[in-house]
Amino acid sequence: MAIDKVIDDEKRIDKAAYVLKAVAHPLRIRIIQMLNDNRELNVSAIYKNLNAEQSLISHHLINMRDKGILDIRRSGKNIYYFLVDSAVAEIIECIYKSKILN
Repeated sequence: MAIDKVIDDEKRIDKAAYVLKAVAHPLRIRIIQMLNDNRELNVSAIYKNLNAEQSLISHHLINMRDKGILDIRRSGKNIYYFLVDSAVAEIIECIYKSKILN
């Protein structure tokens, strides 16, 4: 394997680990699933659906936005969150289908 290929692989591996760490929490996984199913949602819809504190959900949303997993769309006073790339939801689905959870 060429050195350039190893370095490129290391960068991709580091990025993959970064993304997995960013979503490695049960509430974050639920949020990602909800956004994948609904395209976009505001904070109120998310915390009410998950029966969690608004401040806790906001913390997770901001964290995932800062890490590039989510982005926002503003409409008046409302902020709507959406997935930047649905592949994150596909990764979670692959984990569900794997033998790891069975």
